[in-house]
Amino acid sequence: MSRERLTITISQRLIQLLDEAIDGSRIRNRSHAIEYFLGKVLAPKVSRAIILAGGEGLKMRPFTYEMPKGLIPVAGKPILEHTLDLLKKYEIRDIILTIGHLGNKVRDHFGDGSRFGVKITYADQGEGFKGTGGALAAAKDLVGEKPFLLLYGDVLADINLNDLLDFHKSHGKIMTMALTSVEDSSIWGVVKLHGVQIRDFKEKPRPSQQLSRLINAGIYVMEPKIFDYFPDKNIFRLEKEIFPKLAEKDELCGYPFEGQWFDIGTPEIYARVIKEWKGIK
Repeated sequence: MSRERLTITISQRLIQLLDEAIDGSRIRNRSHAIEYFLGKVLAPKVSRAIILAGGEGLKMRPFTYEMPKGLIPVAGKPILEHTLDLLKKYEIRDIILTIGHLGNKVRDHFGDGSRFGVKITYADQGEGFKGTGGALAAAKDLVGEKPFLLLYGDVLADINLNDLLDFHKSHGKIMTMALTSVEDSSIWGVVKLHGVQIRDFKEKPRPSQQLSRLINAGIYVMEPKIFDYFPDKNIFRLEKEIFPKLAEKDELCGYPFEGQWFDIGTPEIYARVIKEWKGIK
């Protein structure tokens, strides 16, 4: 992102407030503090989220023979409803749901979203759009020209979305990936983080390739420019074909967070979620 040097005069009181905001990580110095707060006020507000909810959930069988993964209950309501609760908490109420496997059941449950305090539009993947990349491609015409949130429909997370969005705005890259830390990163998408930049991304690396314990949390802020990086096909995975490319081009930032996080990919993880999930605070 190009920058231009400016000379400004501001009050001692504002300088004191800026200095108090500097924490050495999110806000590094006075110049960054001024840029951060200006960006927070002037940058386009993110009000739209896409939730990828069309996967077949093969590893969650037998649950997903008759029920889409997003409708599997946790603490008395479907996984997707917890995600809507998270988005509503941060006043993000314009939701695009991509649907595929048993998508009619998702549509029947959520309808237009009004019962849940949101507006829901559906992007039907059908047979032609597969993989996380194909699912996002199915929603391309609904995205518009502003940045948007993308969330995987089988992820439960307690994350401060305001902080994530502010972080993204202040760094001016095509995409910001939320990151969480795990003991064994070999079954996830692993990153090599240098400052705020993700320098390398490996999906499910061999043990000898492990880069760190920081992994892809399945929550992102994206600029519409990301579609410029999409291949000329509708069956592909973001993790394999897009994220490594963005890292190579220095267009991928990482935002580590410490809140609860689960990727409900197997019955074993689901059993843990039932016991441990504390809900959106």
